[in-house]
Amino acid sequence: MPDIINAFKNDIDAEPVRKTVEALKWSTVTISLPQSTLRLVTTGVVQELKGQKRRILAISIASVVAQLANELMSLYRVNRCFYELTQAKLAPDFIHPCNETSRECLVKSTQDAIPEFVKGMPNLGVPALDPFTIEKLSIPLSGLKVTFYQGKVTGFRKCIVDNVISELEKRHFVLEFHCNLTIKGDYDAVGKILLFPINGEGDAKIKLTNLRMKVDINTKYIKDNKGVNHFALKSYKYSFDYGDRVTFDLQNIFKESKQLSDTVLAFLNENWRTVSEEFGKPIVDYAVELAIKTIEKFFLAVPYEELINVPIPS
Repeated sequence: MPDIINAFKNDIDAEPVRKTVEALKWSTVTISLPQSTLRLVTTGVVQELKGQKRRILAISIASVVAQLANELMSLYRVNRCFYELTQAKLAPDFIHPCNETSRECLVKSTQDAIPEFVKGMPNLGVPALDPFTIEKLSIPLSGLKVTFYQGKVTGFRKCIVDNVISELEKRHFVLEFHCNLTIKGDYDAVGKILLFPINGEGDAKIKLTNLRMKVDINTKYIKDNKGVNHFALKSYKYSFDYGDRVTFDLQNIFKESKQLSDTVLAFLNENWRTVSEEFGKPIVDYAVELAIKTIEKFFLAVPYEELINVPIPS
């Protein structure tokens, strides 16, 4: 309620000064509200005024607005039921649509979906994210070039959702989560570390403990060639923190000397954060880009109405 009052105050203050006597009696302001919020506010106003036994014009106005809001929701539900009766459901059973955009519902719904979502949905053309494979990724470092081959990434199915923000009117979505991820594969490295020449190859394993990430997405609403509504991604950015620890296990850094290999590996792990800042970002970039493309395919495959029980904002 305070947010609604402040919105009215701000719009009223922004109204131009009216000079005629008749114009001074009226001022029209317009604010955009979710239908559920409008219904809640107007119903609350009616109940509060009736409780105070105040028989004023505001009760009638609020009652009419509340009734219209209820009728709009009823109409939306009828349209949704008609859609569900005439269209085969595409959303998997692990998708639990929210009836509102509250943080509590969105976090729970997202958390419920992740373990199954990351397995992939071949019937919808949506690939798996746990595991997924980095076929080849070259990472140029200062004086050293490291290339990963067939890197298998696991751990996304156990991600913990920390926060979800969905602002449908602003076409804005934020997801914050943390995970433990493991990357296993082969590597080769050519160049220098410190003063030591490197020409190594072998098994590679990298563990990221408590990696924290925030993905900020600008969305849009589109219709497919059948006129069905869908979410779509317009742009995105992300930030992350390596969390509690990154552990490196690279075999045969020096082919000729296991002792020297162990020494350099110990140096990498003792200075894991500094090494990760230069070494890890290309891997995270790869993973995020893949995840975004996967989410985009899912949105294009599943109608908007099967993902959330809130009408598309006008």
